[in-house]
Amino acid sequence: MGNCKGASPFTTPIDGLAILRSDHPKPPTHMMSKPAMCIVAQSAKRATFGGNRLEYRAGQALVVGVEAPSIGRVVEVSPGEPCLVLEFELDLAIMRSVADGLDAPPKPGGEPGRGVLVTDFRGPLADCALRLLDTPKAIPTLYPVIMREICYWLITGPHGRDAARMALANGPSQRVMNAMHSLRNRFRETVRIAELAEVAQMSPSAFHRQFKALTSLTPLQYQKQLRLLDARRLIISSAANAETASVLVCYESPSQFSREYARMFGASPKRGVTRMQAVLQEDRAAAGAD
Repeated sequence: MGNCKGASPFTTPIDGLAILRSDHPKPPTHMMSKPAMCIVAQSAKRATFGGNRLEYRAGQALVVGVEAPSIGRVVEVSPGEPCLVLEFELDLAIMRSVADGLDAPPKPGGEPGRGVLVTDFRGPLADCALRLLDTPKAIPTLYPVIMREICYWLITGPHGRDAARMALANGPSQRVMNAMHSLRNRFRETVRIAELAEVAQMSPSAFHRQFKALTSLTPLQYQKQLRLLDARRLIISSAANAETASVLVCYESPSQFSREYARMFGASPKRGVTRMQAVLQEDRAAAGAD
């Protein structure tokens, strides 16, 4: 997962379900978000997708239905009031199954759909989370059933139209996601919009509009951020220096790579790695203290 990075994870008996805690402010975390729901139990977080900044507080949840580059940050935290988040993977196949079983599922509508949203997490949705937290030994048995229930309340709730778009098997959002997968698999290559639009079975202009609505990024911005995230991974793992990483992710100009890297991560490749390593050491020290 990783949608709520910036906090120390506490594992649970279920893969894809974690409780995250952060006691101190940390730098923004750049990541590749995956379909998930992040529920804030205490404090507040912020997620940024392109130009779309979403803040969610206690009693609210971030719902991510698309894989996209994002920035996560804890915005309110102190040792006396840590940020507590329940994060679990959102299975879109289950959501589709639930939607198919409804007598009258919400109609997605014709306008481009959002791939990310914030919703209040009260009433039936909160009851679902509490049942998981109150009965940890029963999680392996209850989780599949509660996941279906969560999908039901999302689809029938105030953001049901957006949830329905995520669940629609052959709708515009799913076709754009198919093209997105193709772009991710080839992010180091030169990929034309017309090729991606053909995968999505849309005109180039419609594809561009739907893609940006889902991710808050243009296809070119999406690809560029994938390249920079991969370059950072290579540098942090010591698999490459900045110049080599720029070549591996297919930047023609090392100077352009350094400028765009600094613009995205707020520091040059060398300074950024030093900062990231310091944060990782703090996380390991905190985990050891617990």
